[in-house]
Amino acid sequence: MAERAISGERMRERDEFRLSDEGEKTMVRRGIWIAVVVGIVAACAVGVRAADTLQAGAAAPNFSLPSQEEKQVALSDYKGKWVVLYFYPKDMTTGCTIEAHNFERDLAKYDALNAVVLGVSLDTVESHKTFCSKDSLTFKLLADPDHRVIDAYGVPVAARGDMKFAQRDTFLISPTGKVVKFWEVKDIQGHSDEVLAAIAAEKK
Repeated sequence: MAERAISGERMRERDEFRLSDEGEKTMVRRGIWIAVVVGIVAACAVGVRAADTLQAGAAAPNFSLPSQEEKQVALSDYKGKWVVLYFYPKDMTTGCTIEAHNFERDLAKYDALNAVVLGVSLDTVESHKTFCSKDSLTFKLLADPDHRVIDAYGVPVAARGDMKFAQRDTFLISPTGKVVKFWEVKDIQGHSDEVLAAIAAEKK
């Protein structure tokens, strides 16, 4: 009887060990899947660059995109001028509206420095029309829904669900077509001021 009791106890211990081992394996597999899912989500939430961001000294890629006026606008149209090419996430959002208003406010200062401002986002021409009409924007906003130009300049695109957004980056392009300065914009409110200061410094 004692031997049968001991044998039964050993079988229960073996079964419990097997169940525990299987449970640990299940937890490990579950942990791996969670890590994979988290990695995918992180990759979608964080901007991914299609190419290296253009740095100072690089030739600025030429492009042609439609503006809110439904006319094609090319970088080559502004040869001999300073070009402030700024990429932004989304029309009519708070940060992008502040940034656009400040560029609009300073247009006379840019004109005095022989400079133009061009905004680019993944939004459509119709969206740009609405944004410009609603906020009285007169400089050109260019539609790049296929992110051809965004990719050419190495600007990251972030995805949230079905929505995609370009990162807030600005390139200062010289009259000869070279990138002279690049900003990953953090200070939205003061950004136009720092761009104007950079152009003035380059002209000295």
